[in-house]
Amino acid sequence: MNDHIDQLISLQSIDLEIDKIENEIMAEQNALDQRITAMADKDTLINNILEQINLLEKERRSLEAEVADKIGHVKDRQSKMMQVQTGREQTALLKEIEEGKKSAKESEEKIVALMEEVEKLGIQATEEKNLLKGEKELVAEETEKVRATIESITKGKKEKDALRLQQAEGMKATVLRKYTTLRERRNGLAVVNVVQGVCQGCFMSIPPQKYNMLLKGDQMFDCPTCQRIMYYRPGNTE
Repeated sequence: MNDHIDQLISLQSIDLEIDKIENEIMAEQNALDQRITAMADKDTLINNILEQINLLEKERRSLEAEVADKIGHVKDRQSKMMQVQTGREQTALLKEIEEGKKSAKESEEKIVALMEEVEKLGIQATEEKNLLKGEKELVAEETEKVRATIESITKGKKEKDALRLQQAEGMKATVLRKYTTLRERRNGLAVVNVVQGVCQGCFMSIPPQKYNMLLKGDQMFDCPTCQRIMYYRPGNTE
């Protein structure tokens, strides 16, 4: 077989192992990042609940001040009842008193509803805080585990990186450049075997004449469909 092909096959084998290691590192980190993001989202939720409680409390205090004013006004109207001389004036004051009482009652009902909502939100905030506290403890433990796992995986990657460097040193620059470009464009797979005249990269048939030339094993050929570098090894299923 062409020496360049042998070198490329070995190099790709190493690169695929490195890809696997890098994917494992990424998977570990992504899983941790998702938990950290979820924790930040919960923290935001708690802050939003507390902000909502503050707004409701502010509205409650405003309503309480209004109720106090309305009750004061009603008492003032009731005092004036003793001073009026005509039935018309009494009727007007009675109407004003009733309207004041009704308005105060409506405001008091709103206050009760606000207090109930604040209580409900307070319970929710407490529950979320407890959950967040537990999650922070778990994430702290998980962070240490992930750090240790990534450190262990990285040691294996360094060994593969050194092996790759050694393998690449003996290759022609033009061949290595072409291989690197193909790996970037073809999802990490630049060199593929051919089985029964079919490229195992794109699974398309190659022209019979090119296949016959490939069988000789003394030249490098590109797949006419996916442009990957092809090779043939005796022993492939025919």
